[in-house]
Amino acid sequence: MTPSAKSTDDPVLSRIQEKLPPDKVAEALRMEAETGQTLDKIILKKGYLSEEEVLRLFADALGYRFRADLEGVKVPAVFSERVPIEFARNYSLIGIEEQSGLMQVATSSPFDLYPMDDLASLLGLEVEPVFVPRIAITNLVNKAYRNKADMVDEAIETIEEESLEDLSAFVTESEDLLDVANKAPIIKLVNMVLFQALKMRASDVHLQPFEDRLQIRYRIDGVLYDMESVPKKVQDGVISRVKVMGKMDIAERRIPQDGRSTIKIGDSEIDVRISSVPTNYGERVVMRLLDKTSKVFDLREIGLSDEHRNILETFSKLSHGIVFVTGPTGSGKTTTLYAVLSEIDKKEKNVITIEDPIEYHLGGISQIQVSDKKGMTFAAGLRSLLRQDPDVMMIGEVRDQETARIAIQAALTGHLVFSTLHTNDAAGAISRMLDIGVEPYLVASSLIAVVAQRLVRLICPECRTEYPPSADDMKLMREVKLTMADLQSGHLFKGRGCDNCFNTGYTGRTAIYEVLPIGEDIRSMIVDRASSTVIKRTAMEHGLITLRGDGLRKVKNGMTTIQEVLRVTQMDIE
Repeated sequence: MTPSAKSTDDPVLSRIQEKLPPDKVAEALRMEAETGQTLDKIILKKGYLSEEEVLRLFADALGYRFRADLEGVKVPAVFSERVPIEFARNYSLIGIEEQSGLMQVATSSPFDLYPMDDLASLLGLEVEPVFVPRIAITNLVNKAYRNKADMVDEAIETIEEESLEDLSAFVTESEDLLDVANKAPIIKLVNMVLFQALKMRASDVHLQPFEDRLQIRYRIDGVLYDMESVPKKVQDGVISRVKVMGKMDIAERRIPQDGRSTIKIGDSEIDVRISSVPTNYGERVVMRLLDKTSKVFDLREIGLSDEHRNILETFSKLSHGIVFVTGPTGSGKTTTLYAVLSEIDKKEKNVITIEDPIEYHLGGISQIQVSDKKGMTFAAGLRSLLRQDPDVMMIGEVRDQETARIAIQAALTGHLVFSTLHTNDAAGAISRMLDIGVEPYLVASSLIAVVAQRLVRLICPECRTEYPPSADDMKLMREVKLTMADLQSGHLFKGRGCDNCFNTGYTGRTAIYEVLPIGEDIRSMIVDRASSTVIKRTAMEHGLITLRGDGLRKVKNGMTTIQEVLRVTQMDIE
């Protein structure tokens, strides 16, 4: 690389003169002399060329490689081990290939020589620059250090008791978890706990106090795992730090509290919902993590069979009626509703949602946040919502008779309504509506479908293996009425356990579904107040695929295991 580009025989200056008119070249050289800034930064700042054009030009002139992106690049382990995250981010440098004692390093600043020299010292290797746009480098830095080995233990080792006043001084509107330089040890520990949770795809972080320790637990793919434990002497400091993040009262430890915070990890923003309750060994805290940058899935990506997807696509095009999605907390009901809403033409239809909380932000849709403290309940919000001339409404949850009545009246007066309920299966939604006091004829005339769902873990693709069923497997197969003839080549599939799945054999989740369209026969049964068991049996006679049945289809396809399906489903009616 060259330290400056001032002489007329300089190859960089020659290329710049070919690209830019003389007055712009003269202006850039004048600013370089006056400010000491390098030519690349001046050209970018003035907007004479795009970053990609500048880097291509400089790479060509100086005889170095240019790359427009870093897709598929795996950062050498020696780089993330020896180079601190702060250094890589501050100077926008990342190693992309190491061979024979030479590290190729992506940089977006061709004339920044000193950081490259420092990097060679840190690595103990020769370095060679590759010119890459800054955003590509930033993304790869975040990815490389996001996958770095566990740092929670390291943070625990450095922790000491400290005053609570120090904690509140460090809270910001949007804390970056990867920025731990010069942070107090407890703040560093909490950041690392959250960072590790996100790295392991956890949906919840539990801080559970015991007599002798504070236990950290992560819920990953619906299952709780014990992780590190924190010394008891710093329990109050850790809990207080989390409460400060959530803007909660750290002096009040006798009553439950709720709070919210936003944290950043690289370019991702994570919404954190915090809940604390007093226990006999101190306050217990649960943090729900919600990635605001997660994309909204469409109906082809959430585990629906072609048959089920066609039914939901048909219902999403109807002009009126109510569709319920049912299942326990954390079973993916909201994700399914968002996927259905994404199928609706927002240009032709007015779509409004009322939610608690708003989990994802949808383009072209008005979303209303429930706030009981301010009087914005589901029922109150629904009344206002009906005056907004909606075509399609999504109600986060039907919790009481008043909300149920308004939702059904809306469905009967020309609106398409989607909502959720907490029931065990599709037929149970009908019984629930009757139980909370809605008249049978109203349910029968407004309800068009009920979708029940659960989430099952997927077999890890990295360590997935097929094997002949063992004696225990055969016993489970008899229990779920699965025969050897049902299996692909007579084999089952499982994950052996690897680093990718943290030795669990599972990575990620998909949904299993039970879709119950409400036909005339079921409407008559609703009016007659038939039990959910009778309704389900009738539906099964007409071809209803139950939750367990859909789960077993995914077992046959090698997506999940029998044990996983049995974990989340009940026995079907005979």
